[in-house]
Amino acid sequence: MLTVDYGRLGLQPGELLLDLGCGAGRHAFEALRRGARVLAADTDAGELAGVAALFAAMEQEGEVGAGGLGTVLQGDATRLPLPDDAVDRVIAAEVAEHIPDDAAAFAELARVLRPGGTMAVTVPAWLPERVCWALSEEYHAPHVPGGHVRIYTEAVLRRRLHDVGLHPTGAHRAHALHTPFWWLRCAVGVEDDRHPLVRAYHRLLVWDITARPLVTRVAEQALNPVLGKSIVVYATKPARPGWTRGEGGERAGSAVRTTAGAADGAAA
Repeated sequence: MLTVDYGRLGLQPGELLLDLGCGAGRHAFEALRRGARVLAADTDAGELAGVAALFAAMEQEGEVGAGGLGTVLQGDATRLPLPDDAVDRVIAAEVAEHIPDDAAAFAELARVLRPGGTMAVTVPAWLPERVCWALSEEYHAPHVPGGHVRIYTEAVLRRRLHDVGLHPTGAHRAHALHTPFWWLRCAVGVEDDRHPLVRAYHRLLVWDITARPLVTRVAEQALNPVLGKSIVVYATKPARPGWTRGEGGERAGSAVRTTAGAADGAAA
């Protein structure tokens, strides 16, 4: 289930993509299928182990696009272990709302993105999120360790990107069918996975994701502008006259190759 539109992101085969807060890796896996060199970054070592294992499985099954290479990177979004201007594209999906110092995180993403590169940032949309917060204190921080610490409007998210020197461009919303599911969970109890209505709606979502029937695709497309659970804003780092990829990008690319090679050796 992808939130980011790769056409709008502009990802090309062979480019270096940073997937910040990759979680289980859904966007990283799609980028790898498209032949990107992927740095899947997160603070959770357990999540990263699963992502690395699936990277290896994709390689064995021939599901990696030509020139594609994937590795994982554990680190703090406010102190990324990457050189300036190192990556071609950035995805930060559903992560900024978890970071107390989001301004520092956006500054880091702008720092490591190359001039002319593009970024896609997704966060929970204001209305669906506001309703969830109103219905249940168990949905967000401080009641949930590491949970959501703020609610963004599109205007605020655009301002965050503009303030670190990026140029926000297009935006869209996604996953409208997931909004009522989370409202329902918040209403009956976020931890109550066995409630009959929650289980029934979950089966609907699984059917939608796996079967992709026309009826739900059309319904979601119609509802996204109003009920989309996530908002995606795209931004570009302005080009610098005379800039060419230097040591930063080369070192970052070498890190992908070196780490992936080490992982292959360990697996063998």
